[in-house]
Amino acid sequence: MSEKLKFGFVGCGAIANKHAEALSMVPDAELAAVYDQNTSVAKAFSQKKGVPYYDDVRKMIAAEGIQVLSLLTPSGVHGSLLLELADAGVHFVVEKPMALRLEEADEMIRACSLHGVQLFVVQQNRFNPPIQALRRALDQGRFGKLVMGTVRVRWSRNQEYYDSKKWRGTWAMDGGVITNQASHHIDMLEWCMGSVESVMAMTSTRLVDIETEDTGLAILRFTNGALGVIEATTATRPKDLEGSISILGEHGAVEVGGFYMNELKTWQFEDETEEDAEVFEKHGSTPKVFAWNHAEYLKDVVRAIRLGGRGLVEGMDGRRSLELIMAIYESAETGSEVKLRFRPKVARLGLPNHK
Repeated sequence: MSEKLKFGFVGCGAIANKHAEALSMVPDAELAAVYDQNTSVAKAFSQKKGVPYYDDVRKMIAAEGIQVLSLLTPSGVHGSLLLELADAGVHFVVEKPMALRLEEADEMIRACSLHGVQLFVVQQNRFNPPIQALRRALDQGRFGKLVMGTVRVRWSRNQEYYDSKKWRGTWAMDGGVITNQASHHIDMLEWCMGSVESVMAMTSTRLVDIETEDTGLAILRFTNGALGVIEATTATRPKDLEGSISILGEHGAVEVGGFYMNELKTWQFEDETEEDAEVFEKHGSTPKVFAWNHAEYLKDVVRAIRLGGRGLVEGMDGRRSLELIMAIYESAETGSEVKLRFRPKVARLGLPNHK
């Protein structure tokens, strides 16, 4: 077990650069080879990173001794790729969201369980130091009864962004701001506040020409009785504004802001501790190092594989946030409150365009 875990990439688009840089910061792992459906893209990426490229994933696995496959493709093909390769004897790291249909997510989880491999879903912001401090405070019961949790995604994506890749902003392959940009924040809200009982939502497409939404709002009721708000848009102009989370309880309040929940803004509790005086100094921000939190996430993946333990974000965690995303769309389509643990009836996410 002293050798480095060998990762292979499936997909060499923009996010692959971040994953490659992150792997370079993980002592026990390395990028061994890459694949992309577009061979010229795979070749260019492989030359830049100094690793071989392949035109067949199974050949890559066999030739390079790949132990972990990172699925870095458009969201709409995560499921079909994993199900096709689940018997290959490799573990999987899947970019968010893990799939676009609940049924597919369930099949992915079952397939990995059947073949004795682990499935990890990328939610790197859980490792941001301010978020880690927030989570510890929650685990210690410092908030008391939870009152409200709110996430805000006020980002900017113009028409050029969506036009640059034909799959962006489509129901079949991507989803809108709720599925794509806000999926990290939705995961974070559930991780902090607990399971969701029901959701009411509205969505709109305001400033770009896409199939899906660029703006959405959702009001949540958690099973513990607290309420939640999701505010998400890529129609902020002229540039990105914030990506934040705030948690309010009977004994305290914490807000983590910045661009991707990376800067501690508010930390206040009725019963102060010695650690509170140092929280901004020690945990106030995420290091300004490209892909730092991805590296921390991948270290957790490597640890889980090495020790045979559980990763912080595995398949069931990815499924939980996907279920809430589907419920948000279901509510927006029907105009009704949607109970969680439901089966979608009208949500179009993950289905071909039927215009």
